[in-house]
Amino acid sequence: MFRPCIDLHEGKVKQIVGGTLGDSSLRTNFVSDRPAAWFAGLYKRDDLTGGHIIMLGPNNDEEARAALAAFPTGLQIGGGINQQNAEAWLDAGASHVIVTSWIFHEGRLNWDRLADLVKTIGKSRLVLDLSCRQRGEDYFVVTDRWQNFTELTISPETLQKLAGSCAEFLIHAVDVEGLCLGIDHELVGKLGQWSPIPTTYAGGARTLADLEETTRLSGGRVDLTIGSALDIFGGKGVLYADAVAFNKRMSPSPHSQK
Repeated sequence: MFRPCIDLHEGKVKQIVGGTLGDSSLRTNFVSDRPAAWFAGLYKRDDLTGGHIIMLGPNNDEEARAALAAFPTGLQIGGGINQQNAEAWLDAGASHVIVTSWIFHEGRLNWDRLADLVKTIGKSRLVLDLSCRQRGEDYFVVTDRWQNFTELTISPETLQKLAGSCAEFLIHAVDVEGLCLGIDHELVGKLGQWSPIPTTYAGGARTLADLEETTRLSGGRVDLTIGSALDIFGGKGVLYADAVAFNKRMSPSPHSQK
């Protein structure tokens, strides 16, 4: 299934090449003249729940809150989320909060922090962002705007253990994020085999065929976020209307169950 996104950077909806975040050579594919709430309203109209807002750095709170107000409980939010502010973002209308960097310390997963967060908001409203970069044969989770490698790898054991503390995983393939060169087939296939809970993959999607391929490779167990290739973000590879139509085809009609 297709899941939408709203990436915010310096208060604007943007599409950025993920691997350049935090670099002096930041590469931006698209900057919208529309506010975040416009995109949220579009997703609400088309019943696209489960998408995410990602705040890339400071000065994005106002736009993020406006988007959540435009689609209450329809969108997840991530970027700078911690135990202190998680409840406030849920109260602002987020269906889930997305957390990565806060539960890591010096490259290691801090299980106490994760447990405290689960106690505060419950696992049913928590999404763990396990965005990763490949090093050798393994995919390592990266934090702090995807610049710092952790010791945690994407593996059956990792996903099984963490699934006990969250409702979903969000996993960007950072090496291909924003490049529109195609999805990471190997990673998508592994996520389909290994993840015991709903998982959204993002990174590299360029045509509707990537949405079909993600569904095939994962056995329908992994959803796909399409960003820079989407026409509403200035892309030429995927029509937003076609992505919406794909979801409608994949979702059985309520009457078909009778």
